[in-house]
Amino acid sequence: MSITRRQVLAGLAGLGVVGLGATAGVRYWLGRPLFADTHDYELIAAPADLELVPGHQTPAWTYGGQAPGLELRSRQGDWLRVRFINHLPEPTTIHWHGIRLPLEMDGVPYVSQLPVLPGEYFDYRFLTQDAGTFWYHPHTSSAEQLGRGLVGPLIVEEAQPTGFEHERTLGLKTWHVDEQGAFTDFSVPRQAAREGTRGRLTTINGERLPVLELPAGHVVRLRILNLDNTVTYRLNLSEGDARLYALDGNPIAPRPLGKEYWLGPGMRIDLALRAPDDGREISLRNGPLRLATLRGLATSQPAGDWPAPLPPNPLSEPDLQTAETLSFNFEWAGALSSPVKTGGFTFWQINGQAWDINDKTCADRPIARLKLGQSYLFELRNMAQYQHPIHLHGMSFKVLASNRRKIEPYFTDTYLLGKNETAKVALVADNPGVWMFHCHVIDHMETGLMAAIEVV
Repeated sequence: MSITRRQVLAGLAGLGVVGLGATAGVRYWLGRPLFADTHDYELIAAPADLELVPGHQTPAWTYGGQAPGLELRSRQGDWLRVRFINHLPEPTTIHWHGIRLPLEMDGVPYVSQLPVLPGEYFDYRFLTQDAGTFWYHPHTSSAEQLGRGLVGPLIVEEAQPTGFEHERTLGLKTWHVDEQGAFTDFSVPRQAAREGTRGRLTTINGERLPVLELPAGHVVRLRILNLDNTVTYRLNLSEGDARLYALDGNPIAPRPLGKEYWLGPGMRIDLALRAPDDGREISLRNGPLRLATLRGLATSQPAGDWPAPLPPNPLSEPDLQTAETLSFNFEWAGALSSPVKTGGFTFWQINGQAWDINDKTCADRPIARLKLGQSYLFELRNMAQYQHPIHLHGMSFKVLASNRRKIEPYFTDTYLLGKNETAKVALVADNPGVWMFHCHVIDHMETGLMAAIEVV
C-alpha cells in the first residue's frame, strides 16, 4: 500500500467532504456561482422523473436535472473546479473518465476518496492537461447508478482555435426500461457471464430517434460518446462525407470513417461530417438500426474547408527499447471458482484474480506495481468470445498492434479488445497512485474483471 493513498484516505474526512444541512442545495441544475472563489461549476446528483417513453415517467437519477447529465466544459491548461453535491438516497462519487489527474480526484471509493454521502458535497479540482472528449460517472454501485442515468459529457476545448466552427455532442445510451418506462434489471447474472445485460431503449442525449439539424454544407464536429453500461455500437452513416479526427479524446491523422466504427462502452470519437444540403437527410446508425436523422438546414454563412488535424496532447512517448513487458489475461472464471462470493457473482478474472466489489481492501493487492517514469509494454489477451473495452485510470496508453486487425498506433484510455484478440499497448508510468484497470462492460467489471495497478 502506498503512503500517498494512506494519506489521502486518512485526510479526506477533513479536506473534501462536507455536510450540507437541510437548507443547502436547492438548485437542481448546473450553474456558475456569482463569485467563483471556490469552484467553477456546481453539479447536483438527484432523482428526477424523465419521459424516456412517451406518456410515461422513468424515475431516473440525474446530474443537473437531466440524463445524460449537463455538459461540463474546460479549456486545455485550465483548472476545472466542480463542487459535486449528492442529493441521492445513497453514497456516490464522480470518476472523470479518460482524464489524467491526481489520484485523490479520481473518484474511486476507498481507493482515491471516501464515498460522498447523501447530503454531502465534495470539491473536485484538477488541471485539464489534455484537450478532447471525455465523460464523468460514478464508481459506486455502477450498474445501477450509471443505469439510472448518472453519466455526462466533459469537453476540454483546445487551447487554440481548431478551425471547427460548429460542433454537437451526442451521448449514446441504451436504457433498461420496459414499455411503461419502468426500470428493468440492470444486471442479469446469465447475461453478465456473457456479453453483459442489454437495455431496450436506445437514445441520443436522452431522446429516441432524434432529428438533428446541422448547417447545410458546413463541416460539423460530432463528439460521439458511448455512455452505455454494455452496448458496443457499430457506428456508420447512410451517406455523407465523414472523417475521424480523434479517438477517445486523442487526436489522430484525419481519415475516412469507413464502413463502420465499433464504439465500445466508455469510448468516444470526434467525427468531422460535411452536413447534407438544405432539406436533405442522412442517418447515423448502429449497424442497420437508425440512431438519429441528420438534416441540413440552410445558412447564410459560407461553408469552410476541412479543418487541419487537431494538435496532439502532451503525452509521454513510451521507450519500446527499454520497456518491461507485462501480460494480462482477461478470462472467464465461471468454471474456475465458486459462482457466489460475498453475496455477489464472480464470472470474470484478470490473471487468475477476480475483483470483489464488496471487498474494500482489493486495491491493497495490486495486480502489478510499476516504477514511476518507466516504460511498459502490456500484452492484453482476451481468453473469451465476448468483447471487453479495457479502460485504465490515471494514464493514457498507446495502442501498437493486434493479432486480429491492422493498427495505426494511437493514444487512448480505453481499448475494445475483441473476442480471442491479443493486443499490445505501451505506456509511461508517469502518474503515481493506485489506478483501476478494468473492463467497461459494467456487468463484467462488477463480476470480477477489474484490478488495481500501482505506480510508485
